[in-house]
Amino acid sequence: MQSSSSHSRFEILLVTAPGLEPVLAAEVAEAGFGPTRLIAGGVIIDGGWREVWRANLELRGAAKVLARIGSFKASHLAELDKRSRKFPWGDYLKRGQAVAIEATCKRSRIYHSGAAAERVATALSEEHGCDIRSDAELVVMVRIEDNLVTFSIDTSGELLHKRGSKQAMAKAPLRETLASLFLRQCGFDGTGTVIDPLCGSGTFVIEAAELAMGLKPGRNRNFAFEKLVTFDAALWKAMRNSKPTPKSDARFYGSDRDQGAITASRANAERAGVQAVTNFEKKSLSDVIPPEGKPGLVIMNPPYGTRISDKAKLRDLYAAIGQNMQQKFQGWRVGLITTDASLARATTLPFKPASKPALHGGLKVSLWQTDALS
Repeated sequence: MQSSSSHSRFEILLVTAPGLEPVLAAEVAEAGFGPTRLIAGGVIIDGGWREVWRANLELRGAAKVLARIGSFKASHLAELDKRSRKFPWGDYLKRGQAVAIEATCKRSRIYHSGAAAERVATALSEEHGCDIRSDAELVVMVRIEDNLVTFSIDTSGELLHKRGSKQAMAKAPLRETLASLFLRQCGFDGTGTVIDPLCGSGTFVIEAAELAMGLKPGRNRNFAFEKLVTFDAALWKAMRNSKPTPKSDARFYGSDRDQGAITASRANAERAGVQAVTNFEKKSLSDVIPPEGKPGLVIMNPPYGTRISDKAKLRDLYAAIGQNMQQKFQGWRVGLITTDASLARATTLPFKPASKPALHGGLKVSLWQTDALS
């Protein structure tokens, strides 16, 4: 049996939306986490508990951080039960701690995920006194593939797009983690101006501003790893309170025709601590003009529509987007998120080939982007 102690290195799985793995890998490498390995739906790195904490605190594109704490072979439930009972749970979990168990089985003789979860839950309950609850903040994840059992702990708790500042939301909000990866795909590195003329609750604008100001995305929330035996409160406090390193003094702009969206955006920006570098105004699309200064990036997540009739109406909106960009935003780059190539084409903007689709709320969305408009 292989198990990671509190001081050893182990695999850390950084979960992301399928389709965006290479973009997250680029962020991970830039953040200095070392070699990466891509799998469907995530990026794997090697590290210890400090790397787990730092990944949760600093990575903008990861949805969850899973610590793979041990693995062993098992080809039937009795063997899974026996080896689960011998696993050194005390290296990670406090005795009597509340935990939830989630299991998946793939290409294995143990094929019933419910039965597998039940065996591990019984072992944890009887050998370590754990309180097995489906609503527990700490989740032990059991993956059985080709008869290899891997135990992981979800060290994040709530999904990492929940930064702790976006409490006011407009319709169909884009998750912050996805917004950050789309910004990265557009070449945004924390410098230069960003505008979202259909800002909703302000996600793109606030993400861009936080990156420019050097603010860590996890600074305003708690994490499941704080409940583990391996947690060092003093070290974590120092890590969390380290002084931000600003990348630029750029400003960021959002507008929307809905006053409720603008009110929400301003409140979210204030909670995030970026109100000094963001500007949100109630404006129709046709009234949006570039601010003074060098051209930057216009990025937006317009409505997609779910029925043919919706998309017929939306083509007018997308055509208006393209017209405004071409008439007023020469020198600016444009990024647009949509599910439908025909809507992107309705803008008549000179888009490069669309990015590989990524899952967003059960829909496959792609990023369409231009070079600087002439």
